[in-house]
Amino acid sequence: MTGIPDGPFPVPAPPDEQREWVDAGLNTPGVNTAREALESFAPFVVDLKSMLTEPDRDGKRRFTESVLRTVHTEAGEILVAVVRMHGAGGSVWEYNERISSSWHSLANPAALRENERSLSHVRPYTRVQSDGSEEILAAVESVAESREVLVENLEKAARELSQREGSRPYDLEQDLILNGQQEPGLYLAQHVRIQEPPLRDSAGNFRHPTEHWHWMAVRGNNRTERRQRIYGVTSAEVLAGMPVKRIGGDGEQIIFDPNIWLTRLSELLNAEYAMHAKTAGAKEMDEVPRAVRASKVAVVESHLVVGCPTPRRLYRIVQMSNRRDHVHPPLEFTPNDRGRALGRSTLGIYVAEGVLDEETAAVLSGSAPISELPGVPSDAKVSEMRDIRSMQLLRELFPVDRRKRLLIRRALSESPPSQLSAPEVNRRARAWSALTSESYPNPWNPRIAEVFQLADIRDGLDPSRRRLPELLAAAEDDDGAFEELIAFRAAHWLAAFDIIDADRGSLTGQKTDDDGTQAARVRRTVKNNLMAMRNHRRKAVGVLRELASAMDEGDRRPRKVAESGEPLVEPMNRAWFNREFPKESGTRARGSSPRTRGGGSGGPAPTASTGRSPSPKTPAGTERDGEEGHETAGRNASTTGKGRGPHASAGRIGLAPADNPSGEAFSVGSPDWHGSASQGDGASGLPALTEELEQKVRLLVEEVSALRTVTVRLADRAREESVAHPLSRQKADGAGLGMMTAEVELRRLRSVLDGMAEPL
Repeated sequence: MTGIPDGPFPVPAPPDEQREWVDAGLNTPGVNTAREALESFAPFVVDLKSMLTEPDRDGKRRFTESVLRTVHTEAGEILVAVVRMHGAGGSVWEYNERISSSWHSLANPAALRENERSLSHVRPYTRVQSDGSEEILAAVESVAESREVLVENLEKAARELSQREGSRPYDLEQDLILNGQQEPGLYLAQHVRIQEPPLRDSAGNFRHPTEHWHWMAVRGNNRTERRQRIYGVTSAEVLAGMPVKRIGGDGEQIIFDPNIWLTRLSELLNAEYAMHAKTAGAKEMDEVPRAVRASKVAVVESHLVVGCPTPRRLYRIVQMSNRRDHVHPPLEFTPNDRGRALGRSTLGIYVAEGVLDEETAAVLSGSAPISELPGVPSDAKVSEMRDIRSMQLLRELFPVDRRKRLLIRRALSESPPSQLSAPEVNRRARAWSALTSESYPNPWNPRIAEVFQLADIRDGLDPSRRRLPELLAAAEDDDGAFEELIAFRAAHWLAAFDIIDADRGSLTGQKTDDDGTQAARVRRTVKNNLMAMRNHRRKAVGVLRELASAMDEGDRRPRKVAESGEPLVEPMNRAWFNREFPKESGTRARGSSPRTRGGGSGGPAPTASTGRSPSPKTPAGTERDGEEGHETAGRNASTTGKGRGPHASAGRIGLAPADNPSGEAFSVGSPDWHGSASQGDGASGLPALTEELEQKVRLLVEEVSALRTVTVRLADRAREESVAHPLSRQKADGAGLGMMTAEVELRRLRSVLDGMAEPL
C-alpha cells in the first residue's frame, strides 16, 4: 500500500505492488507456501514495500530478515512472516480445538444425526507439477460439500467460539475497541475445494468460485471473531464473498474479489470516521459509529505461516503451537477440550520423534476416520471400531515402550516414573477419556476414567488384542475377557448413554435420574459402579452386550436386562442401574481370592501391562475387590514393596479399590460373606465344578507363593536401605489379620472337603 487514505482504514495496494510482494515472498529461502495463498492475502497487507529487500543483481527482491521468525514446537518448526494486516482480514477456524466437541467427529463411525454437522479431513496441500510429480507445500487443504456448507461451518464456528471463550476478567470486544489488539494472531493458508458444481447465470458463468484460499486463525480465533464483529462482517463473508449490503450497497450481489469489497468497506468506514470527527462532544463507545469503534483495530499485527521444512506435518505443528494454552491454560478451558489437547500434544511428539506414524496419529487425534487406522477389520461394527481406537489410545497414553514413556513425560511435564503421582496418572486418564469420547455422539466428564492404580500403570498398559465381539461372547466364562471389559470399557460405555457419571461431590451435584426417582439417587464413584458390576457378573455381561448393540444400532437407547442377561423392553436408566447394581458399604472377608468372584473359570486374568497370565514365580498383587477406601491385608502385603511392578491382581486390571464410606467389614461366615463368593449358576455339572475347584486351589498356591516372594523382597530391600521398620504398625497388623482370616477360612474349607471326599 502506498499509504492510508483519508482515515485509519487502509485500502488494498495496487496490483503491481501485490505481485511484487508475492514474488519476493516466493524468492525468500524457507518460504514454500503456495503462490495462490500469498495472492489471496496480499490485498489485506498494509505497506507491502516495507517488508521487502532491495533488488539483488538479478533484480529479485525477498522478505527482509526482520519480518521472518522461526517457531519451534515439539512436533516440528515453521517459518512465519510478521505483517501488518487490515483488521477485517483472516477468518476463524472451525478446526479450533476448543470447539472440536461441537462437531460430529471424523473419529465417530456412527452416522450423522439430525442437525449434526461434521468437518472434512484436513490434509497437506499437494500440487501436481508439470512433470507429473507431486509437491507438498506449506498449506493445508479440505473439501466442502457445497458453498452453503462452507458458510454454515464458519458461522457455526464463530458462534461456538463466542460461547466457549473461557473465563476472562475483561470483555474482549471492549478491550479491542478501547486498546486495540496487543497480541498477534497466527494464520495458516487453507485451500478449500467445493465439491458440488456451482450454479450458472444466464450467460453460463459460475455464480460463485469453485475453490477458495483463506488464512484461518490457528491462534487468535476469538480476537479474529471479535474484530470482525466490530467491523460488522463475518469470517464466512471474508472467505466466501461479501454481500454488497454489508458495504453500503443495495441488492443481492455478492463480491468475491477482496480488492473490490475491501476497498469499498474501507472507504465507507473512513467516511463514517470523518463524519464523526466533525461532531462536537465525547460520546460513550456504544453510541459512536462502527468506524470509531473499529479504529483501534484498523490495522493489526499478524503472523503468517509461510514455510515449513516438513509440510506433511504442518497441520499438527501449527496446532501444537497453540496447545500450550490448553496444557498450561491462561483461560479456563473445559476439561474435555483440555484433555484432548493434552492427548494430541503427546501424539504430535510421537510423530515428530518417529515412534508413531502420521496416519495412526490422525485417527487417534480425531482428525481422520477410524477406517483409516491400519488393521481395522472390514466387518467391524460401530462398537468395535470405537473400541479399537480407544484401546490404541490407551496404549499410547500409558505406553509400555520406554522411548514413548520418556516422550509422554516431556509432553506433560511429569515426574520420573518412580515419583509418578496420582494427579499425573489421572491427567493421562482424562486425556484418554476425552479423546475416546470423540468417537461418540456426545462427550462425557473425562473424570470417568480416573480408576487406575499407580502401581499398575507405571510400566504401561497393553490390553489384549482380542476383538470386541470375542470378548463379549466369552465374558461370562472367561475371567480375563470379563475383566478387560469392566476395566477398560464399561465406564465409558455407561457414561456415553448417561447411565453413570463422575462423582460430583454431593447428591445435589448429581444428575437427576431419567425417571425422576429421587430415592434411587446415590452418590457413588465410578470405581464403586464397576465393583458392583463385578459382583453381578452375568447381568453385567448382559448390560455390556446391550450397550454394544445399542451403539451398532444407531446409538439408540439401551434396554434393561434380566438376571439372565437377556434384554427387556424398558429403556435402561440411572435409577435402574443403581437398583440392579447397588452401592455396597461393606467388603468381602479379608484374605479371600478375587478370582473366586463371579463364577468364572477362565484361569488367571491377564496382567495390566502384558496381557499375559502371571507366572507362579512372578510377584502378583493380592488386592481384594472390596469397597472403596477399605484396604485389606492382601493389598497391604503385596503393594508395600516396590517390586510389584506392572502386574495387577488377576481379578483387577489396573484398578484401585473402591472407597467404602462406612468402613464396615463383613464377618467371616456371614450371609454377606457367602453371598459375595462364587455361587455358580446352577447349570454347571459336577465335573465342571470339580475342575474349577482344582483351578482355584492351584491359583491359591500361586498367590501364597507370590505373597511369600514379595514379603521376602520387602525385607531384603529394607535391609539394603537400612530401614528398620518399613511397615507401619497399622499396615503390619492389617496384613497379619488378613492372613489369620484367610487361615481360619481355609480350615473351614478343609473340613468341607473332607466331608465330600470318598472314605479311606
